[in-house]
Amino acid sequence: MLKIGITGQSGFVGTHLYNTIGLEPETFTCINFDRSFFEDQTKLDEYVLSCDVIVHLAALNRHNEQEVIYKTNTGLVKTLLASLNRTESKAHVIISSSSQEDRDNLYGKSKKEGRELLADWSLKANATFTGMIIPNVFGPFGEPYYNSVVATFSHQVANGEEPKIEVDGQLKLIYVGELVSEIIKVIKEKINKASYSIKHTSEAKVSELLSLLKNYKNVYQDKGEIPEITSTFQLNLFNTFRCYMNIKKHYPVKFTQHTDPRGSFVEIIRLGVGGQVSFSTTVPGITRGNHYHTRKIERFAVIKGKALIQLRKIGTDEVLDFYLDGDEPSYVDMPIWYTHNIKNIGDEVLYTNFWINEPYNQKNPDTYFAEV
Repeated sequence: MLKIGITGQSGFVGTHLYNTIGLEPETFTCINFDRSFFEDQTKLDEYVLSCDVIVHLAALNRHNEQEVIYKTNTGLVKTLLASLNRTESKAHVIISSSSQEDRDNLYGKSKKEGRELLADWSLKANATFTGMIIPNVFGPFGEPYYNSVVATFSHQVANGEEPKIEVDGQLKLIYVGELVSEIIKVIKEKINKASYSIKHTSEAKVSELLSLLKNYKNVYQDKGEIPEITSTFQLNLFNTFRCYMNIKKHYPVKFTQHTDPRGSFVEIIRLGVGGQVSFSTTVPGITRGNHYHTRKIERFAVIKGKALIQLRKIGTDEVLDFYLDGDEPSYVDMPIWYTHNIKNIGDEVLYTNFWINEPYNQKNPDTYFAEV
């Protein structure tokens, strides 16, 4: 059982790494980190001594004054370094540096100097060290105007704003889930390398990103259709976009009913992708689900009866309640990293249609059980 510490645990990459490590409880345990530890020498030393692996992600990405970025990032590394020396730690230390290392800015300079300081420590301490140099990272729950242009544009498009392209550059990108997989690989394989470059997994111009996001807004958010998705990158970008929608206000979405003397007709879903469609009946008082996915797109459509659909983002306590009634058929889509369930709260059998974008695969189910 490896004890993993993540500085910057509550940040964008830190949250994803913490949650993903939690999926392997038989292999890892996470030692909780708090930003205040950097201000308390005793607590920081206790933390460092508790860890077999320390992933140093804590950093300042943006600030109006470049000098503040430089002083903050190098200062955090020096504070961690002092604790490593005081405790004579032999932990495997991993730092996330940036592909901006050699650019003419103080952010890139701060990341490079931090990586080199820890590399020097590892040689003197005979400890394992990995200096990861990573490209632009995007994914769900990144902070708009701070973490990435994808986060900013997704937030703006999903909320009806018009993004502005300052420079239509070519971006080299990696999805946060792919980066987390690389970090876990480094931990498991104990990769000892002062300069370990992580390859980008996709490339796109800023204008191409914006065009895709606007298409998701038009096709998915406004019309309820699942857009055409032709690559892993597009799936990752689409799942990222979905997390910036205001799901409290958006759901449940009522279907358009076509009624005549014979009865009524409702189109459940229009697809630009394949997947699996299922139908279920649920007796009164029964709850289905209480699980979440990290990559799948899923829709619950209530056709008959009364249902309560609940969602909770992993790592948070807020539960979102959506009440659906088959008299006005409607649906709720499940964002990734939200555990969800559906309960029959009526007096009759509940009829539900389920769609998911990939058939169930027992060897790779992407289904993790957690109570809402």
